[in-house]
Amino acid sequence: MPLTDRVALITGAGNGIGRAVAQAYAAAGATSLLLGRRRENLATTYDLITAAAGKAVIVPIDLENELHAVPDLVAAVYQRFGRLDILVNNAAEFGLMTPLSAYDPVLWEKVLRVNLTAPFFLTRELLPLLQRSEKAFVINVICEVARHPSAYWGAYGISKAALLSMSHIWAQELAHTNVSIHTIDVAATATKLRKKAYPAEENPTLLTPEQAALAFVDLVR
Repeated sequence: MPLTDRVALITGAGNGIGRAVAQAYAAAGATSLLLGRRRENLATTYDLITAAAGKAVIVPIDLENELHAVPDLVAAVYQRFGRLDILVNNAAEFGLMTPLSAYDPVLWEKVLRVNLTAPFFLTRELLPLLQRSEKAFVINVICEVARHPSAYWGAYGISKAALLSMSHIWAQELAHTNVSIHTIDVAATATKLRKKAYPAEENPTLLTPEQAALAFVDLVR
């Protein structure tokens, strides 16, 4: 149980990689705080964790429309746990595969709000709690297009590139503190989001979310 008594907040914990990471952290002894917009999905994750004798807390927040609720989250985490050890910014909005010239401005703002603004705001607001940990980790989930921009990936690709850049800046600014900033590119994983990008894909070599989650546990041991 290498993460015994650790407290981890995972966004997008209602399915896919977020759910698998929350389960993996709980299986390693941590309390997983499950943040997502669909309570029913979070409840499924919660049930899976508690059925395996793990610890979890449901945190229903819509990162597109409810960032105003984050200060209350900070207060609740402080009151119950006194600190935060791990923050995983995993939640993502895919948007559309389309030329930038045809990209809908409303969808553009939605994607950037979930994929970039929310990780910035969560990291900033939760930083005092992370600084109360003996050793804290912030993990931002990126993908290949963050490093290698590709046509038609639109707001998603741009938001991930910006998230990678922001991670470097956070890392430099917090270099001499107890909070370390990391990015994880989990490569090709069988998720609903990937299905949106590759709807006709049939690839038996794709990682499962559970396989992808192993990297998140190894990083924070």
